[in-house]
Amino acid sequence: GNQKATNLENSQGKKSQHAEEAMFYMNCRAAYLTVLKSSLENIKSKEQLGLVLQQAGRNPSWATINKYWTSQTTSLNFDDFCAILKKEKPATKSELLEAFGKIDTDKAGYILHDELHKILTTRGDKMTWEEVATITKQADFNWNGKLDYNKFCELYLTTSEQCCKAARARLEVDPRLKQQQFGNQTENSSEGITLPVTKPSPRISRKTDHRLAKGDSRAPSRPSSAQRGKASTSTTVTVGANSSRSTKLIVEPDTMKEWHCAQSRGCFYLEEDGEIISHKFRLHLPQRSALGITIQPLSIPQAEGKSCRWLSVDTTLFILKENESQENLQLVSFTELQNKEMFGWRGELAAGIYWLLPFTSGCRLRKVKTQIPGEAKLLWRDEDGELTLTKEFRAALLDIFETIDLDGNGLLSLEEYNFFELRTSGEKCDQEAWAVCKENFEMKKNELTRQGFMDLNLMEANDRDGDPWDLWVTLLSLGYNKALEMTEACPFVIDICAERCKPRIKAISLEAGGSQLSRALCRSVVSKGEAKVLDGSENIIIHTSKSGSRITSVIENKSENKVIIHVNNEQSKNCLNNRGLTVFAVEVAPKSMMVSQHVMPLNEQEEWIYSCVHTLV
Repeated sequence: GNQKATNLENSQGKKSQHAEEAMFYMNCRAAYLTVLKSSLENIKSKEQLGLVLQQAGRNPSWATINKYWTSQTTSLNFDDFCAILKKEKPATKSELLEAFGKIDTDKAGYILHDELHKILTTRGDKMTWEEVATITKQADFNWNGKLDYNKFCELYLTTSEQCCKAARARLEVDPRLKQQQFGNQTENSSEGITLPVTKPSPRISRKTDHRLAKGDSRAPSRPSSAQRGKASTSTTVTVGANSSRSTKLIVEPDTMKEWHCAQSRGCFYLEEDGEIISHKFRLHLPQRSALGITIQPLSIPQAEGKSCRWLSVDTTLFILKENESQENLQLVSFTELQNKEMFGWRGELAAGIYWLLPFTSGCRLRKVKTQIPGEAKLLWRDEDGELTLTKEFRAALLDIFETIDLDGNGLLSLEEYNFFELRTSGEKCDQEAWAVCKENFEMKKNELTRQGFMDLNLMEANDRDGDPWDLWVTLLSLGYNKALEMTEACPFVIDICAERCKPRIKAISLEAGGSQLSRALCRSVVSKGEAKVLDGSENIIIHTSKSGSRITSVIENKSENKVIIHVNNEQSKNCLNNRGLTVFAVEVAPKSMMVSQHVMPLNEQEEWIYSCVHTLV
């Protein structure tokens, strides 16, 4: 009964998150279409950017606009606009009152018009006297030459909300605009990849009755929203509840008892703008050998009543061969088979250097708005007035230690500690500073112990005389929220077993996947998936591949011109995608390919149906 209640609560939480994201993108579209004719039309000037932001309830300064419209900017698309709105949150009443409070040093609750004129025309984004007069005229509630800034803040927030409501209402009333409710929000790992021109694939099909995988049915489907007369193709995949988790174990431990094994941990981190970064690894094989490789979320023992929220995050590992240089990498394979949370690959590799690039789709590791009842307490003072770490903070620090202890030996080397430092402060700890740590904190074999790590954080708190600000900076950068829950990170573990030699794996960097990962991802889908030509357009091919519980589609554009593809998922059931949009559009450069979307089940305990129509705009 408790398990069912938990599953129901998780399902409702995911649906609530989905609804919030849908509302966010609806507001984005509503504001965008108030100023521009279509979601596919670009913002072409600073002034236009300012207008669109105002329609979305923001009041951007020129400094803010210049941050996104630089000297190199010629236009911004709907994607860019959505990304800006995610970063530029609307001002709250408390923030506005705090700003006015810095001017009203006497705390009288009002500011004289003359004083306001002087400040607004001489500081920051300087306004004209006429602009300030317009403000004071509308906000002089008592006609006494004073600005009651408490009432002004209420007026400002009301006006801002009215702008948003008016934009949404216009979108609902105008059927022409309502049909345009799509954007082309992209992810960093699906940037356009230019590839050599290839011959038509023998797998390309123009029919819709092929099977993608055993147990997954594919049926012809053409939702009413498919634009008649335009080149399009539809794909439908029905997946049974939990069917993707019943694959035979990829790497059987019993058959590998005599094999040589190596392991490394790593972590996916969600950046403020939604980009996902992770550790990248280099694998050295001294000689040719049969090999088994797996990746899965790292399970860390939790206190009673707590769970590892990140265990449902999908993980994949791309294996690339280093030839002449690090820039010249060739895709060998990827961990495509799934057993519960584990993804794996088994095969044979020649001697040499390989790069292992971890990947997660972003379907489940994503920005989520959650209500947090209150900020967790990190520190307290004992009877003697000495600062001490709270039980909850100690537990979080122990989890962090497990995550950054990449080799899992219970100690932190300087190299492991520097990944932590780069993530939390952007700086490295040199040998001299490490020697100082050795003098002050517990170490073994020149590596920091768990207790030493705890003491280091306590020292940081003492340096700030109990102010936890720096500690929160560390926690937030490592994916924790103010309730000390890891919601924006996913630690993982990679296991490698080789039959004939000892494999060596080493974390090299902590960064976004970049073009190498994008290229590998596209090529894996093209090589393993089914390809369909858009009816009426021979040069546009949609590749669809199912790997475990994830379906990925890639758009290949063989033409000499850029194309815009409309993507419609309205007929899908129990699904979520990495874009947060049911209907959107993507722009694909000439002679290139890019990821259209990744899709996963919202609730794996139930059947899910992926039904998507790609249409040439």
